Formats: sequence, C-alpha cells, structure tokens
Amino acid sequence: MSKLRILALADLKPAGMGDRLARDYDVVRDIDDAADVTIVLTAGNLGLSGEDMAKLPALKMIAVNGVGLDALDLAQAKRRGIAVSSTPDVLSLAVAEMALGLALACSRQIAEGDRFVRSGQWAAHRKLGLGRSLLDRRAGILGYGRIGRKLADLLRGLGMQVFYTARSEKPHAPDIYCADAVALARNCDVLFVTAAGGSDTSGLVDAQVLAALGSDGLVINVARGPVIDTQALAQALQSGGIAGAGLDVFDTEPQVPQSLLEAPNCVLTPHIASATSEARHAMAQLVLDNIDAHVAGRPLPTPVDL
Repeated sequence: MSKLRILALADLKPAGMGDRLARDYDVVRDIDDAADVTIVLTAGNLGLSGEDMAKLPALKMIAVNGVGLDALDLAQAKRRGIAVSSTPDVLSLAVAEMALGLALACSRQIAEGDRFVRSGQWAAHRKLGLGRSLLDRRAGILGYGRIGRKLADLLRGLGMQVFYTARSEKPHAPDIYCADAVALARNCDVLFVTAAGGSDTSGLVDAQVLAALGSDGLVINVARGPVIDTQALAQALQSGGIAGAGLDVFDTEPQVPQSLLEAPNCVLTPHIASATSEARHAMAQLVLDNIDAHVAGRPLPTPVDL
C-alpha cells in the first residue's frame, strides 16, 4: 500500500522526528510536484502564500510547526475549508526564557562584555562601562498571550513589577493593564514585545512608543520583526532615545539592516527563541499528532480557529 504524500516545506527537529515523518508518509519537497498533495507541513516563518496554496487544489490540511500564522493565507484556507493546526504552548517557556536572556544581556552588557574580553581590552586594563540591574526595573509586556503570560510569570518570580497591554483587560490577571502601547511604554523600563505578527500589529512599536519608553528604556522583541518600526528603532538607538534593544526577529530574515548591526547596545540573535531541544521535540511531536489525527479523521489536537 502506497504512503500518503505530504509536502514538507520545513524540517522537523530533532532529526529523529523527521525520520518518523518519512517512515509513515511519502515526503515531497517540491511544490510544483505536489498538485495531488492533501497535507502541507510548514513553519511559522515560512507559512504558505495564497499563490502557493492555489497550486495545491487537493489541499485539505496545513500543519504549522510554530505559532506564527502571519505568513499563511488564512482567508484562503477558511474559504476552501482547509484545516490548519499549529503548536501552541509547547514553545512558550523557551521563548519567554529567551526574552529574559536578551533583557539580561542588554542590561548587564553580557554580549558587549564577551567582545571586550575577546578583543583583549580587559587584558589591556581598559574598563567596560557600568550596566544596570534588570530586576530593579518595571517590565511591560506587549501581547499578553501564552508567551506573554509565561514571561510575566518569570518576571514576577524575579520580583519585577509587570504591566501589560492586550486587546482588552484580562479578568483576574495578576499584572497591571495599560490601554495601549504608548501607555505601556510610559509605565515600564523594559518593553517586551510578544504580540502576534500580521497587519494588525505591523509598526505597532513606532517612534511615539519608543519616545514614551525613554532614554533609560530597553526594548526586547521575540515576536515578529515588523511589530517594531525598524527605522524608528535604529534612530532611537543611535540618538540615545532608548538605552538598548535585544532582537531575535527581523523584517526580512535572515537579512539584518546595517543600521541595526551598527547600533550601540543592540544584542542580535538569529531567530532562536524556540530553539531548545526540549521545545523543538515537543513541537515536532505535536505536528505529527495533528497530521496523524487528520489522516485518521479525528479532531486535531491543536486546531487554529479560522
């Protein structure tokens, strides 16, 4: 009996999970050879464009390895009745942990200190400037979803006061609600961006928000690059409008604007917030569980509400 064909636009990690997919299904990689394919495996940052979706007339399910859906044509999926799944929750702790790490790196000059030692400046008896305590500062979370709330738990556990903004105030939330991004920035010292990507949040952190954050403020982005106005951020960093930034995501990855590469106190990482072995294994398992459920005609464990 022939195996069901699946178009895989992304790999499952660790390697053993990819082997499991190849064992149970006929995995194809070329979308131009996939007109009969009913299932597509993709990643949050890759998604599936409307143009590519149109090449797949038999498509019945899209399994997203990640939580980002902004690169996926959800309108076409809904119109065609295509089921969509993602991998929520299992990566929330890893991403929250990365956000905290970037904040510490900026506040305590960890990346700068590493370069200082390696370049021989410490051995030459030069002095690195003083950092600032992160734990004495107020945190603002822009996007109070799964990742944002997990991050808030970590920050509160460290004794930080936490503010947040979301589409609406969350009943019984232990943190302090702010009505919009400007109000949030005005009330915090470290602005953590964990909002979903897409047109609704594009440029949400603009020059006005950065001005409200102020010259002592830090901005940390583990969401999607376009949520922050890159030009406004680069200008704020160069002018001292804010104190620093920690960025794991960018507008057109893997390209990073020269203005950010040259910006002072800007810690950059290559979109690795969910890149722990524990998180990636759990994500891959959830992708396989969703695909298996679809093939067997069972409800998807983690469907996306279209």
